[in-house]
Amino acid sequence: MKRREGLFTSMTPPSKSLAVAITVLNEGDSIRRLLDSLIRQTCRPDAIIICDGGSRDDTVAIIESYADRLPLRAISAPGCNISQGRNRAIAAADADLIAVTDAGVALADDWLERISAPLFADPERLVCAGFFQPDPRTLFEAALAATTLPLVNEIDPAAFLPSSRSVAFRKSAWERVGGYPEWLDYGEDLVFDLRLKALDPQFAFAPDAIVHFRPRSSVRAFFKQYYLYARGDGKADLWRKRHAIRYLTYCAALPLVLTATFALHPLFALVGLVGGAVYTAAPIRRLPANLRWLRESGAQLPPAAFIHALLWIPLLRAVGDIAKMLGYPVGWRWRRRQRPPDWRR
Repeated sequence: MKRREGLFTSMTPPSKSLAVAITVLNEGDSIRRLLDSLIRQTCRPDAIIICDGGSRDDTVAIIESYADRLPLRAISAPGCNISQGRNRAIAAADADLIAVTDAGVALADDWLERISAPLFADPERLVCAGFFQPDPRTLFEAALAATTLPLVNEIDPAAFLPSSRSVAFRKSAWERVGGYPEWLDYGEDLVFDLRLKALDPQFAFAPDAIVHFRPRSSVRAFFKQYYLYARGDGKADLWRKRHAIRYLTYCAALPLVLTATFALHPLFALVGLVGGAVYTAAPIRRLPANLRWLRESGAQLPPAAFIHALLWIPLLRAVGDIAKMLGYPVGWRWRRRQRPPDWRR
């Protein structure tokens, strides 16, 4: 169908109502990108509910400036965390189906149509997982995306736990699991996903429901991001085995290989080199796709762009692992002291 005046097409959701829920905080530099992409959607939502957590910049003013082009409703909740903001936005949405995304992203034009279609088509479906694609602007960001983010062909739909950048679900399912865990500030979408899995073990998967987002732009920002993610893992008691393997690798296996290399024979270094090659194989395999997306953004790449980006990968692997090893025990200690709800029950 043709667009009308640059806004939504005439397509509307069939039978049941559909709302988009978003929470924001100080997103004045990026919120227009999201709102413009909502205008371009091929499927018109009945409502877009945005909860602002107390922005001190012009985020709210920018949102209000789109009120004549989008079915917007803004909620103010100063001091709320991400979970609280999402829950307030969803609670305020008078809709059967909820699509959730984040500020700082841009939605593919057909994102809402694709992520809601399985739920409209099958009343037994409770959740549809969309996907995400990095939108790097520098070689560093392309290397970081390759290091940390899977490509769609790596995903097992049966096991995939969607990011709340790109997910849709029935409001009734959100109510049954008690919403996003408001005691958890990071990793909240994983706990929410796992609770939904108890209701609907087989999420629908819409790999073409794409959200574009920009990776962190510096090592410091990446370190902080992964530190907070791991702290959230500790608070929620998530991924014990993964974290244990990481500690064993860096605190036992790596020192053992280095000791053997210098004390016994240099050939023991091959063990470390093979391990490093295995550990960086997936990021290296993803790098060409991320460099292609970087070119598509209009960036001019140097002749040796692949090599330059490649050199970042081992460092970023190590930085991410160190951030996780520091963050996880902080979250674990918080859990021991605060004794949050047992979300697995």
